[in-house]
Amino acid sequence: MRIATYNVNGIKARLPRLIEWLDETRPDVVCLQELKSSDETLPIADVEAVGYKGVWHGQKAFNGVAILARGDAPVEVQKGLDGEPEDEHSRYIEADVMGIRVASIYLPNGNPQPGPKFDFKLRWFERLTRRARDLMALEIPVVLAGDYNVIPTDADIANPRSMMDDALMQPESRAAFRRLSMLGLTDALRARHPTGPLWTYWDYQAGAWQRDAGFRIDHLMLSPEAADRLVDAGVDKEHRGREKASDHAATWIELD
Repeated sequence: MRIATYNVNGIKARLPRLIEWLDETRPDVVCLQELKSSDETLPIADVEAVGYKGVWHGQKAFNGVAILARGDAPVEVQKGLDGEPEDEHSRYIEADVMGIRVASIYLPNGNPQPGPKFDFKLRWFERLTRRARDLMALEIPVVLAGDYNVIPTDADIANPRSMMDDALMQPESRAAFRRLSMLGLTDALRARHPTGPLWTYWDYQAGAWQRDAGFRIDHLMLSPEAADRLVDAGVDKEHRGREKASDHAATWIELD
């Protein structure tokens, strides 16, 4: 089974690239982020036409997450995270699909920092960690996949100095990611590729793609029951270089 996560950076603007990627790679389960579309305007029919059914949590112009599956439709479990009722951002959706509990996550960026946006990022991370703790207690295969907007270590970026003041690299952001991991979750990409460059994002500016000046912020975190089945993990980097592509590349795991 192949499970992928893909920040599409606007599903309507990137629809040809998304359909192309789905058609060429045929993942079994897909977690999408940054749809930037309300539920009423999502191109669901186009996605269904290439064999996928989904659960969606859209938001006009911002955020938005979804879980797609080839064949059987995902069964929605939860939208959003508990703990902050005034939070109306569409950043989390969770579903059961093919015997796996899957969540699609779009964690807040947090810039500029310090400030209220960074504080919201850290609070959101705490809420995610509480939900992950509840899921771990179920002792089932769980995959928490998405754009975490965290560069976990200096080894996860081509040029650490270029992002020293960014919310994605702050000690508080990295500590929050470590606390999540310490619940017993496995960072799938680093489990399969413990060293070396492994980027999932390249900025549109300053020739970042051409210079391969990227970093890793798209993560698939696995419960022990899922990690035991991990066969492979990787990044569909080639698709990032296509015309009008997202600034992220799809990132995937294969489970036995």
